[in-house]
Amino acid sequence: MTSSRDDDALGWAGDDDPTLVSGGAAAAERTPASTADTTAADVPADRDSATLDTAIPDTDLPEGWAVTGSPGGYVDVPEEPASLSSPALIGLGILAGIYLLYTIGWFIGVGRLTSGLTDPLGQFMFSLGTWLAIAAPAVWFASSYWLTRGKPRLRWTWLILGAVLLAPLPFIAGTGGL
Repeated sequence: MTSSRDDDALGWAGDDDPTLVSGGAAAAERTPASTADTTAADVPADRDSATLDTAIPDTDLPEGWAVTGSPGGYVDVPEEPASLSSPALIGLGILAGIYLLYTIGWFIGVGRLTSGLTDPLGQFMFSLGTWLAIAAPAVWFASSYWLTRGKPRLRWTWLILGAVLLAPLPFIAGTGGL
């Protein structure tokens, strides 16, 4: 025997809300009452739900909604791209690690460099160049990832190209110079 207090502990206020979205495949499906111009009372009894779905024109739907063949028929079209697969996520993590190591390598390699310049402008430009070299791998990774949203092949191309071009040559050579 359960009391109403126990039942209250198992639910949230608003659980019976028809626009509530919980995880899984049904997460994107919503049936808002405000989007339908035709209610069940306006439809004759001899019409089935399949003809009801085709009777509502697509032009009356709000932005980002589509009609499906299911009863209720409205699905909120997701605007987010699909999540990455496991191998793609692992590969992206490996490339992110390489870019992090490149940033550390540039920091160590640039620390060994000495400037033979005596004028203040030349010293400032040398210092600016070294800091930009240190930041280059992180900026390349972030901009490649952000600017190629929705284009996985192009993203992988830019990330691999950056992994080749941004190798920390002062660190690899070990001489302290290019």
